[in-house]
Amino acid sequence: MKSSRKWWLAAGFALAVPVVLAMVLVLGTARGIPAGEVEFPTTGAGTGPGELARLERTLDAQRPWGVFIIVDTVANRLQVRRGEDVIREAVCSTGTGSVLEDPATGKRWIFETPRGVRTVIGKRKDPVWVRPDWSFIEEGSDLPRNFKDRVDRETLGDWALDLGDGYMIHGTLFQRYLGRNVTHGCIRLGDEDLAFVAAATPVGASVLLF
Repeated sequence: MKSSRKWWLAAGFALAVPVVLAMVLVLGTARGIPAGEVEFPTTGAGTGPGELARLERTLDAQRPWGVFIIVDTVANRLQVRRGEDVIREAVCSTGTGSVLEDPATGKRWIFETPRGVRTVIGKRKDPVWVRPDWSFIEEGSDLPRNFKDRVDRETLGDWALDLGDGYMIHGTLFQRYLGRNVTHGCIRLGDEDLAFVAAATPVGASVLLF
């Protein structure tokens, strides 16, 4: 088996066929195939070399097209791939998983990076962040009365790739924290890596997060 395929076939999938089946669902969806139409390989009576080769062919047929991104939220690593080729690997930061509760209203926020498959729905140069309520509550500040007091032109860095629902791949003012789970759910990158990712990744590209 080629070493470049190790990420695709999930370590030890010969002993964990259900994991492979889940990958087929995720990767098929990433390619734009509705989940209900993804072809699930059947395992038959065994998982010998022939069966594993058939599973691999099924996975190969349902790879994402073109350039796509993979984010490992445990190791805090991001890859940009073109087919089987890794064209950039970067240290990133992802969500803490912590919970914030507004003492006045009881409203709660969970700062997790979502898992699954998302799509780059837009790219913004010099993005502006409109600070939500939780960013003021977290620092113990009163909510601003004027909209302009929510506008932040620095925190997101030079680029933001929108993934929907407020999640983004963006820059950071705190690059010393890259590699740690310190964000409120977004994926942070250093300046050089962010510039590469923004240039290489088209709108419509798949982002696989696990």
